Amino acid sequence: MDTGELSWAITATALVLFMTPGVAFFYGGLVKAKSVISMMMMSFGAMGLISVLWVLYGFNMSAVGGVWEFAGNPFSDFGLMAAAGDNETLVGAAFGATFAIITVALVSGAIADRAKFGSWMIFAGIWATLVYFPVAAWVWGGGWILNLGEVMGLPGVIDYAGGTAVHINAGAAALALALVLGKRVGFAKGAHVPHNPPFVLLGAGILWFGWFGFNAGAEFLNGLANVGLIVTNTLVATAAAILGWLLVEKIKDGKPTSVGAGSGAIAGLVAITPACANLAPGWALLLGVLAGVLCALAIELKFKLGFDDSLDVVGIHLVGGLIGTLYLGFFAIDTGLFTGGDFGQLAVQAIAAFGVMIYSFVVAFIIGFAIEKTIGFRVTEEDEIAGIDPIVHGEAGYVLDAK
Repeated sequence: MDTGELSWAITATALVLFMTPGVAFFYGGLVKAKSVISMMMMSFGAMGLISVLWVLYGFNMSAVGGVWEFAGNPFSDFGLMAAAGDNETLVGAAFGATFAIITVALVSGAIADRAKFGSWMIFAGIWATLVYFPVAAWVWGGGWILNLGEVMGLPGVIDYAGGTAVHINAGAAALALALVLGKRVGFAKGAHVPHNPPFVLLGAGILWFGWFGFNAGAEFLNGLANVGLIVTNTLVATAAAILGWLLVEKIKDGKPTSVGAGSGAIAGLVAITPACANLAPGWALLLGVLAGVLCALAIELKFKLGFDDSLDVVGIHLVGGLIGTLYLGFFAIDTGLFTGGDFGQLAVQAIAAFGVMIYSFVVAFIIGFAIEKTIGFRVTEEDEIAGIDPIVHGEAGYVLDAK
């Protein structure tokens, strides 16, 4: 790795790390004022815990020596002691850690306003160990998803930056936790209004900024060969998704909202994540419009189906991740059904997407259920109604009468 590639790797690592505070602001603005500290702390708790676990053993688990291995040996270089002095390995490990952190942080949006911090941290550590670290190995570290095309005699699975490993993974786990913890008190359409839309827009802006590192960061391994395509697609898909989401709001409700603009941006970013290096920009633009429209419609599912995914992790990340991953089956450069290929690309994309979704949901449900039935995952209804910030953290987000 030359100095330019190394410099970009460090920059991209910082950009992706900055995305998790972006998640904290985005989620924090969406909850009620008396839960903002709790919501943001779940993201910052993930930054602390997952960074440590990744360096201790997660990085070791994220690469396998055989196609059908579950995960790498967690003790092969415990604490990365043998990697000291190896710049390429260590920067790669740091870059990978930021993906693990934000994937865990994304899950927290499904349990806003009602989760205990300690229980969340236990869930985060176990889920990262049993789900994210192995899935990262499957997708990028030599595992079955990376090799699925070769095994089946079809094109390889495309997931450049994490449609399966990050967004479908987090969205499926979020759905499981939403079911385990149940609905918030008074759950109904319109009952829980975002307390700070400017926070939502700030968080969305930080995420869009950091996402250029998220999508283009791994190009330090590729001599920056596709960086122009990746950056352009990350821009246009996101912009188009904002317009798609706002159009749906205008038609449905008569008014385009700031929260809708921020949510649309995230939907576009999610959808382009797996596809950023494998779509012509025109097809990326169409993907953004579809993601904005379909995710804006998908967030209504929780009211129709009766699950309380508080901050629409399912509607944006699970649905958006599925859209972006499956879209490649139709429009991936040279291998999509309408761009020179056949149904093979769609087949492997679907197997990878639904394989990760089912695995993550089942394991997350088991972990969450076990925590709820032992130490408890959800706060009492009284604490939830009062606002959990002073109960769980002894702080308030807004102290307006401070002397």
